[in-house]
Amino acid sequence: QVQLVESGGGLVQAGGSLRLSCAASGRSFSSKAMGWFRQVPGKEREFVAGIIYTGANTYYADSVKGRFTVSRDNAKNTVSLQMNSLKPDDTAVYLCAAARGPYVSNWSATERYDYWGQGTQVTVSS
Repeated sequence: QVQLVESGGGLVQAGGSLRLSCAASGRSFSSKAMGWFRQVPGKEREFVAGIIYTGANTYYADSVKGRFTVSRDNAKNTVSLQMNSLKPDDTAVYLCAAARGPYVSNWSATERYDYWGQGTQVTVSS
């Protein structure tokens, strides 16, 4: 069992930065790939970034590539999302998710993830 709690959201102006964190409970965190998603009301949950269990490989949606960086600290059971050059289109609830195993074949498929946090709101003003 893994419980996930996100933090770090808030209101920021376009061009600004935020760093989101996801704290995980449970001993199996270090053996699971982790993903960040975002959701806007009325739209499907959108994949943002993913990281395999060791942190050696990361994956990004085209819309955030070059602006967002995902990282993890398995000693602290945390995964982070550094978001730079934020745009109004980045406004959403951001959620972290724990995958079933150490890798994910299709990062954007929500069914590949067994555990989800409640999310943290990110609002980017123009």
